[in-house]
Amino acid sequence: MTKLPIGMLPRGLSREQAAECCGCDSVSAFDDWVRKGIVPRAMRGTNRWDRKAIDRALDRHSGLLSDAGPSIDEWLAEHAR
Repeated sequence: MTKLPIGMLPRGLSREQAAECCGCDSVSAFDDWVRKGIVPRAMRGTNRWDRKAIDRALDRHSGLLSDAGPSIDEWLAEHAR
């Protein structure tokens, strides 16, 4: 597997990376955020979290986005095959 260029962040994050990205002190704290709907679940069929989806969810939760559109879970439900 090749490494990303310096400065380029991965889009699909492991659970540990997603927790760190959110600033959670532990993976269990991140799991609480997922359960509370603060951040989305892992991408369907994977054990990876989408960095952009996390950013958008945090923006919406913090009030930075007043009209953020559907949540990732709502979008997935609408576009499920």
